[in-house]
Amino acid sequence: MRKIAFVLGVVLMLSATSCRDYIMQSDHIVVAECYGNKLYPEDLEGVVPADASKMDSLARVNDFIDSWIRHQLLIHQAEINLTPEQRDFSKQLQDYNNSLLIYAYETQIIEQYLDTVVTEDEIAAFYEENMGNFQLRSTMVKVVYVILKDDCKHKKDFQQIMSNRDTLMLPQLDVLARQYAVSSSLDVDSWIRLDDLLETVPMEIYNTESFLKKNRFVSFENDNLVYMVRFEDHLMEESVSPLEIESDNIKNIILLRRKKDLLSQINVELYKKAVKEKVFEIY
Repeated sequence: MRKIAFVLGVVLMLSATSCRDYIMQSDHIVVAECYGNKLYPEDLEGVVPADASKMDSLARVNDFIDSWIRHQLLIHQAEINLTPEQRDFSKQLQDYNNSLLIYAYETQIIEQYLDTVVTEDEIAAFYEENMGNFQLRSTMVKVVYVILKDDCKHKKDFQQIMSNRDTLMLPQLDVLARQYAVSSSLDVDSWIRLDDLLETVPMEIYNTESFLKKNRFVSFENDNLVYMVRFEDHLMEESVSPLEIESDNIKNIILLRRKKDLLSQINVELYKKAVKEKVFEIY
């Protein structure tokens, strides 16, 4: 009971005063101790939200203290069971520190000197030179679809527009879809995975290549809904992926190469300068 009352008192004092003022007034107070390691009230800062109830505050502080004690027990047990050599992490810490320093410096170099402008011509040239490396992993389609309630009075209007073999009147279709469609996708210029389309439009396709070649417009009913789909283009799995799909990927590849080249150049220049200034010796 004393422990509960004490911990609750600590919580109340932490929430009622600023942490600094509280520390100055009670720096002699120890919340918990384990193998000579002490937990002080200031270590509990941030454990309890400002709007927490007394019971919730008590539970959070108790959990924190219990976790701290278990952590100290593990540390003590490790110190007992490990040899001095096993407990010495100075080399690993130095290596880690050096890695952080190098990463921070390289990040600064990249932010200051990297040319991040990649032109369309550069992307197209890279695509032409490496076209064989861009292969589709899924069948892709350019498609327009609408989903209507089966009692929609404008089904014939939708079908007339979407089944027109010569042209697709997107403005008219967009007006109708906004008013009467349950859902629609009218972005005819973007490629999407056929598998993603089938998650929304439950068509049964047994031979993908044959289906896409033979069907420009598809309409069917399912669960009181009418689905109308118009295919504008398709690319089969394992065929060459088009530039418009790979453009962002190519841009990232070009930028990654520039980063590597920039850092390599900086490294070479740094070494040359060090040789010239005789700042190192090899024995």
